[in-house]
Amino acid sequence: MEKLSLLEIAEALGVQPEGDMASLQENWAQITVDSVCTDTRNITPGCLFIALSGERFDGHDFVEQAFAQGAAAAVIHRPVVSEYPVLRVENTRTALLDLARFYRKRFSVFLVGITGSVGKTSTKEMIYGVLSQKFKTLKTQGNLNNEIGLPMTLLGLDCSYRAAVIEMGMSDFGEISRLTKTALPNLGVITNIGVSHLETLGSRENILKAKLEIMDGLQGDLPLILNGDDDLLSTVGEFVDREIIYYGIKNTDAGVTASDIDVQGLSTEFTISYFGKKARARIPTIGEHNVYNALAAFCVGLVSEMTEEEILRGLSQYKPAGMRQNITDYKGITVIEDCYNASPDSMKAALSVLDAVQTQGRRIAVLGDMLELGDISEKAHYKVGVLAGQSGADEVLCFGPQSENIARGAMSEGMTQVAVFQDKEELSRYLAAHTAPGDTVLFKASRGMRLEQVIQTTYGGEE
Repeated sequence: MEKLSLLEIAEALGVQPEGDMASLQENWAQITVDSVCTDTRNITPGCLFIALSGERFDGHDFVEQAFAQGAAAAVIHRPVVSEYPVLRVENTRTALLDLARFYRKRFSVFLVGITGSVGKTSTKEMIYGVLSQKFKTLKTQGNLNNEIGLPMTLLGLDCSYRAAVIEMGMSDFGEISRLTKTALPNLGVITNIGVSHLETLGSRENILKAKLEIMDGLQGDLPLILNGDDDLLSTVGEFVDREIIYYGIKNTDAGVTASDIDVQGLSTEFTISYFGKKARARIPTIGEHNVYNALAAFCVGLVSEMTEEEILRGLSQYKPAGMRQNITDYKGITVIEDCYNASPDSMKAALSVLDAVQTQGRRIAVLGDMLELGDISEKAHYKVGVLAGQSGADEVLCFGPQSENIARGAMSEGMTQVAVFQDKEELSRYLAAHTAPGDTVLFKASRGMRLEQVIQTTYGGEE
């Protein structure tokens, strides 16, 4: 972060300094901060501490601690007793967004905003890989895509960056609108419309409406980049007054398409057809869903006026983030770790990866609960079980309260090697006794299930 004076911060937040006004006012233009912190465990000398309030904590209780650790000033929304500079606002969460928007405006950076029900983070990583071939690029770290993570990412900008790719998540109406009005993207990407957050939004049509809020902050007139194979996104052109670039595999009318898909080991090659031209691409991962992610990144490269060679090189250097489809060898057993999140669509994608991995032994799917599905949860889990039963899996192991529905679905397809576990240690003991070198084991569940713990307990680490 480049330095900001407290006078600039006060201007960004529309407030006046509190405290000893006579002595403080003279120095506020000279007092500067070079970072923003919201957690006293991360305080650095000279930072601005923003006291956020949550369900389990209140940063106002730690303001004096922040100053003791070297903070230069604090942003608060309720009174605190302090001899140090404080800025009092109506809401510190809103203030964090306001400050990030003010700071983002200082930089002439090509910023890509990305949202969608499934594949946001993987697509973000592919876009980052592409843009990085030509520009120094900032990206959302991990899954910090909410109203705290996004502004903190933007505050990491400095004058050396020429591009940024920023992920935007949501669980209800209005969230993406606030995020996009903070990030002010030049280009918007929507990967798909699934059923995540159906519990709060009620329908896929409402999810589409919430995702399209990304347009609220779009700057300029660059096109939207949308998945043309998604049944809802493919209709957006009928009611959105903005140019759209569609990408897809099945929709041959899309401007950018993939064909001749060929899985080779743990890589995928395919032909990209775009506006009368063709290119052969390779990504170091497998699964049709990753081809979609690559197509979105290819579109971003085209819009940012990169060469075909630069874009393809970026795709070939893709690396998955976090616990998303990491394929690792544990003592001869191939483990597919995909434990960050789960929805019916991403479960289907993960099962396709299990099918595609070259395996000498057995294919085993360890599937845990999908969260936040509301009234469709039982039906959705059953459908995933049906998909598992139709897949190339030799055995399906289910974990969690809803996983019995996965088991029922798998058995309805005639699969007999099915088991349900409610205890991680019991699941781990079973895997240790029933998997052998040459086998491939997929682990897939929502983040809240912490299924990665079973991997560590069972196999003890990477070799």
